[in-house]
Amino acid sequence: MKKKYIFLSVLATAVSVTTLSSCDDYLDTMPDNRTVLDTEDKMSDLLTSSYPSNEYALVNELMSDNADYYGAENPNGERLGDQIYFWKDVTESANEAPTRLWSSCYLCIANANQVLESLKEYKFSDEKAQQLKAEALLCRAYAHFILVNEFGLAYNTKTSAKDPGVPLSTKVEKIAAKYQRASVAAVYEQIDKDLQEALPLVGDNYKVPKYHFNVKAAYAFATRFYLFYEKWDEAIKYADLCLGGQNGPLRDWSVLGSMADDNYALIDHYISADLGCNLMFSDFYSSSGIYLGAYVVYKRYSHGRFLGANEDILANNVWGSGGYYKRPVNMAGANFDICLFNKMAYKFQYIDPVAQTGYRRLTLPLFTTDEVLLSRAEALIMKKQYDKACEDLNAWMHNIVNTTVTLTPTLIQNFYNGVNYCYDDADHLQSTVKKHLHPAFDIDAEGSVQETMLQCVLGFRRIETVQEGKRWWDIKRYGIEIPRREMDASGQPSKVLDVLKKDDPRRAVQIPLPQRNAGVQPNPRNGESSTVVAPAGPWDKFSGNVTTDIDLSKQLIRAPKK
Repeated sequence: MKKKYIFLSVLATAVSVTTLSSCDDYLDTMPDNRTVLDTEDKMSDLLTSSYPSNEYALVNELMSDNADYYGAENPNGERLGDQIYFWKDVTESANEAPTRLWSSCYLCIANANQVLESLKEYKFSDEKAQQLKAEALLCRAYAHFILVNEFGLAYNTKTSAKDPGVPLSTKVEKIAAKYQRASVAAVYEQIDKDLQEALPLVGDNYKVPKYHFNVKAAYAFATRFYLFYEKWDEAIKYADLCLGGQNGPLRDWSVLGSMADDNYALIDHYISADLGCNLMFSDFYSSSGIYLGAYVVYKRYSHGRFLGANEDILANNVWGSGGYYKRPVNMAGANFDICLFNKMAYKFQYIDPVAQTGYRRLTLPLFTTDEVLLSRAEALIMKKQYDKACEDLNAWMHNIVNTTVTLTPTLIQNFYNGVNYCYDDADHLQSTVKKHLHPAFDIDAEGSVQETMLQCVLGFRRIETVQEGKRWWDIKRYGIEIPRREMDASGQPSKVLDVLKKDDPRRAVQIPLPQRNAGVQPNPRNGESSTVVAPAGPWDKFSGNVTTDIDLSKQLIRAPKK
């Protein structure tokens, strides 16, 4: 494909002012030397670049309660990790930083918009064209979904019409445009519209189906979206379609348990496209495979043994004495303390073997049947269909844990009512599997069947998605208050350094600095209004709109020493 220029205004650009030496007039129009998308094959090729090449796992995992702080003296950290962990506005621009995710998502949206415009312009209407349209709509919806859930507050029916979301992009831009942030509600409305238009058209006719929005992946996305949208019936509907009215197929933990403790073999199996549980993958430019995996690197902030033993993976849980089919990695040493699963697929892509430079890569399943099952369980709990929810909770539990326990609403209620809430001790350091829930939507009182069953499904999903960054979304959706906790030399919590309250504006990741300097409204901090003026920058002399063919999604690094 020829060189293609993508016009994204301030949405996707984070380049140095040295690349913008032309005058303002140059910025008013888009260069007309783009590749002409006049065949379905060209459109299909472009859609392969409509999936984000940067991920949210590191940012979300460190911001959530899945990480404790092992002290400034621990050498296995850096400024980026410190800023993320302490909910600071990130100034770094590494592959895992929010600025890369922002740029990557808007590049995906631009590509999807280009395909949708070309399909309309050239009047393609055959079956392949319908699938291309569906994929483009789904890619646009997914990128908007990731953006609004990172850079906006969690959706709720009470405040989202006023809460700042992200700029919406639904057409190819040919002239410079100033972008304003749509509300969280408006972004969700657009995602809903794109999903409803796409779902009847989606297909499985791909060369590599599990790296595209195939039918089941589309239904899985719809399940997650409508769960977040507080549309419980719709979430159940699409979960049923995804799972075929069944409880699986789920991840084969018993097979993993029969495998030798070979990290690479276990990870390769976990991300196998042959597994029915893995619905869609993506490859990212990211170091999160080692940062969040069983490596010493980045363990200044870690899901350590204390967390595992008291809050999630190895904590006393509703299934009793049963153990996992595949035991997690649970160990500590000099400057590292971990409790996690072997699932983060880290690889190194060499660009220059002589200079030993290239890109760290991460492969993650974006959607799995296991997550869909737990999403359906949550929606059923919200509908107070507790027996049906228990069917899903039992299916997930018996698939990962070897236990004879059968969950019932009464058993779940009794178990969680016998557990103290996290952080209720005088020093706010106590950890358990139960935390106070403060969602904007209505739930029954603490100790009720509904509240205790929500504790159960949230705990199960925390275990299911540990290391993947998805726990942060539940922290936001349920207004769960969490501390920044420093650990002592023995791996025990010693003091609380900060607390994220349920209404803390830091729950929305700050808009990247280049976009703020170019006029995109920042998120409020420390009681400031969301209209606070961003720090002045070199882009101020321009209109805030740029055209670039620079790849903003990845950063070249030197290969690790062997």
